Amino acid sequence: MIRLLVVEDSQVVQELLNYIFSSDPEIKIVGTAKDGFEALEKAVLLKPDIITMDFNMPNMNGVEATKKIMSSNPIPIVIISGSFETKQVELTFNAIDAGALAVLPKPSSPNHPDFDNMAKELISAVKAMAEVKLVRRWAKPDNSSNVNGLKIIESNQNIPKIKVIAMGASTGGPIVLQKILSGLPKNMPVPVLIVQHMSEGFIQGFIEWLNHTSSIHVQLGRQGEIPLPGHAYVAPDCLHMGIDKNGRINLVNDNPINGLRPTVSYLFRSVANVLGKNVIGVLLTGMGADGAEELKLMKEKGAVTIVQDKESSVVFGMPGEAVKIGAETYILSPENIISLLTQLTNNINQ
Repeated sequence: MIRLLVVEDSQVVQELLNYIFSSDPEIKIVGTAKDGFEALEKAVLLKPDIITMDFNMPNMNGVEATKKIMSSNPIPIVIISGSFETKQVELTFNAIDAGALAVLPKPSSPNHPDFDNMAKELISAVKAMAEVKLVRRWAKPDNSSNVNGLKIIESNQNIPKIKVIAMGASTGGPIVLQKILSGLPKNMPVPVLIVQHMSEGFIQGFIEWLNHTSSIHVQLGRQGEIPLPGHAYVAPDCLHMGIDKNGRINLVNDNPINGLRPTVSYLFRSVANVLGKNVIGVLLTGMGADGAEELKLMKEKGAVTIVQDKESSVVFGMPGEAVKIGAETYILSPENIISLLTQLTNNINQ
């Protein structure tokens, strides 16, 4: 039984969330709170397995409440946001910086045609996040380009000319992507393509949030665009992202893969088929197995493949599946991923 604390200042939304979560026999709502102060008290008193946290609340908002809970008694927290306005979503992602696991949309009313799907997604997310027993809070990126922590590339190694870095992430991905992008050098000589699993409507705010700390420019991937060095391109809502034979960004509305669109699998397979060994694949924290098989395909074609290590991953699902099938060249912490990417891409200019 998953013990859930619902934090929501609107009585109507609170009752709706209670209705949704009570419909699942594996979830028990142990309490509700109407603001951050009450959330802090009940988190200690009720000892929930997971908390759904509203963002906009009186007295203490969801970001401040998340910071305090994560610094004193870490509990998995999922932010439930009702706004899709870019600036508001950007602010919401500060809760991820504070230690929350994910940002999800508030459900529509029961008479909405998509209500059942939204309810199922909320229930599924809460049940999955509750399984994250150890919640890690990352230090804020320091915008440093210091990458002296890893020296594994020898000067006499024959390193292929890297044309693209492809990254994929899911649960826990936003904060580690923020860390990696903030640590890459400003003069990064190759583009970065990113697929991050995320609820529809939040991706532009996520990009703006990343741009506050990233050393390279982050933007939405656009059809037919030529990826530029020193830029990162994030897959948009509901479209798979890859590259075409001319190296341009290719967005397609193909069927979801394992229920996902965009998928890391599509991106990795695309760059593997087009660029072969001239690409680096990076598979980060996340639930499931998205991208694992395709990372192995990249390795078989001669590409350097990297997975995030278990110790630093919020969920060692996707990277763990890649390791099981031998898809990785390296298993690294985010700090060492930054170092290796910098060394590999610096090597192409020597």
